Amino acid sequence: MTAFERLHPALQHHIVNSLGWRSLRPVQEMSIEAALEGDNLIVLAPTAGGKTEAAFFPLISETLAHDWPALSVLYVSPIRALLNNQEPRLQHYYGLVGRRAEVWHGDVTPTRKNHIIAEPPDCLLTTPESLEAILVSSRLPHAQFFQNLQAIVVDEVHAFAGDDRGWHLLAVLERLQKLAGRDLQRIGLSATVGNPSDLSTWLATGSKRAGRVIRPPGSDTQEPHVELDYVAKLENTATVIAALHKGEKRLVFVDSRARVEKLAAELRSRDVTTYVSHSSLGLDERRQAERAFAQGSDCVIVATSALELGIDVGDLDRVIQIDAPTTVSSFLQRMGRTGRRAGAKRNCLFLATSPDALLQSAGLLELWRSGFVEPVTPTPAPLHIVAQQLMALALQEKGLARSDWPAWLSAFPSMAKIDAASIEGLIAWMLSSDLFWEDAGLLWFGREGQATYGKKNFLELVSVFTSPPLFVVRHGRKELGQVHESTFLAKEKSGPSILLLGGRSWKVTQLDWNRRLAWVEATEEQGRTRWLGEGQHLSYALCQQIRRVLANPGSSSFWTQRAVSHLDEERGNYEWLSPEDVTVLRRDPTGELAWWTFAGGRANAALAYTLEKMTGAKAVGNNFRVCLFADLTPQAAEDTLKQLAETPLDQIRPEVDERALQKLKFSDCLPPKEAAATLVARLEDRDALEKTLTKKRVHLGG
Repeated sequence: MTAFERLHPALQHHIVNSLGWRSLRPVQEMSIEAALEGDNLIVLAPTAGGKTEAAFFPLISETLAHDWPALSVLYVSPIRALLNNQEPRLQHYYGLVGRRAEVWHGDVTPTRKNHIIAEPPDCLLTTPESLEAILVSSRLPHAQFFQNLQAIVVDEVHAFAGDDRGWHLLAVLERLQKLAGRDLQRIGLSATVGNPSDLSTWLATGSKRAGRVIRPPGSDTQEPHVELDYVAKLENTATVIAALHKGEKRLVFVDSRARVEKLAAELRSRDVTTYVSHSSLGLDERRQAERAFAQGSDCVIVATSALELGIDVGDLDRVIQIDAPTTVSSFLQRMGRTGRRAGAKRNCLFLATSPDALLQSAGLLELWRSGFVEPVTPTPAPLHIVAQQLMALALQEKGLARSDWPAWLSAFPSMAKIDAASIEGLIAWMLSSDLFWEDAGLLWFGREGQATYGKKNFLELVSVFTSPPLFVVRHGRKELGQVHESTFLAKEKSGPSILLLGGRSWKVTQLDWNRRLAWVEATEEQGRTRWLGEGQHLSYALCQQIRRVLANPGSSSFWTQRAVSHLDEERGNYEWLSPEDVTVLRRDPTGELAWWTFAGGRANAALAYTLEKMTGAKAVGNNFRVCLFADLTPQAAEDTLKQLAETPLDQIRPEVDERALQKLKFSDCLPPKEAAATLVARLEDRDALEKTLTKKRVHLGG
């Protein structure tokens, strides 16, 4: 019996007659077989490769075959835009067989949510934060709402697994599983990941079902067309984009909201039909831009990584990357938006705007050519997420019996590394800090807990990431988006602030600091907008590949002649680098002692801080080197580095100060020592440290 023949007859009928499909794709055939066996799955396929149907056709079939009552299936996405994008598709599929799918997130109206509560759909599309909000709501009977749950589909699962939202998601799934009283089937969808088996194990935590990775043989036999060019500055990218590929639909990725805005304005000044999409734009503004772009032809949409995920913006002709993403995985996601038409090639044009960006792009493409894709590694030591879950459970259960937490959290991921004594210590700290209050063994919010996470601040509890201090920008009644408060902190001597938002300039006419609102009007003056925290450390693997690009002559077929010329100029600045895999210690022309490790930002930050403590001299690390501002002889420098190499790895740590701790959500719920240890565990890179400290060192100069 084929996979198609195993589906419910009603669904078979609609696949052929309503959808007009003549066959299933390999990923769908393989997934249907495994899902109908009840296994947990990780389904890997390119963007637009049929993953949604691979997950939902067997689940819709099971809904019909076993007459699952609502609510039986959850579809969980990392972003609302993807939910909105998938909503009509899943509503159509469920509607074909007389069933319902609905979406639930922060933008859904109370009226629509009340209808969903009164008449639950068969499938609910939502986010982990919205699930948490449902669970802790006092007006929604969550136990009854989730009692019929059978399966959960997690889209873009790699986007969860690498940060704290992944731990939060799994903890919420454990609570749902307990409420439903059954082992929920879990299906994760991803376009690309370097360690799918590990991801499968991670997603299945707390489940006793068998697990499988579904990865069909590659059907794309055409080599993608990839090119790297050097354009020197952002304004030149607008000139190149305006001149090339006229008549085509182009998606341009820029890894900075401020630069997205600037490039969009430059393109419009060159009469290019341009749309903008990033997370700080208002919902209506984003939807209008994405809808107009999807329906257009000769146009450009400039976007941040938000459009890297599987949001459908139509049939793209070309992807253009300004500078470089930090991972091969991200590059593959972006390039995968192209080549959907029969005979069309996947493609990506890199336009580097600086020598550093050129090096990063070249290194990234060489990593990709070698077949490397980054593994997705969950963040370690999620004790602060345990604190968040204790508070959420207190709200969910209207008071948490102190003796009951093991029943809820015993299957919490990474629980083996967080012993009961640590959690009891955590509870004791929360009691002493007045976050919790205890009466006859029942835990509830203390005064500090109520003030921080109760009542109007309860949204701080349902989200595990810290939001930056943003102002909402309005033009009349229309919300244009959000900007960082620092946009308004500098006093403007020449007049009011001019913002750049949605690729257009706006003059600020009024500020309300208490309500964090800014009112604006359109202007022809040039504007600027600031968002903070956009810089990222590069990985050890990428930095090592950049070192190889610098140290080895030759070029790649991906590089234009202009890129080759500028890379050769950069190589001239690093003639002292050896092709051999070593670290280099030399005194730079500026006078500081530089240890060129190419170990990545996290490892070098830890090395710099440890050297600073050892020597008493200032030390600074970046992605490629550690600079020690000390007047040491070559022998003294060698002795210092030998001492560093003999230091236990767990003592080579990055600096953790009060500002860094503020970036760790719920750090106030942990004892200070535990909070610092939690942050250190996710800032360090022990593998990179070990490799760096065991390499041969070459000394050059004085």
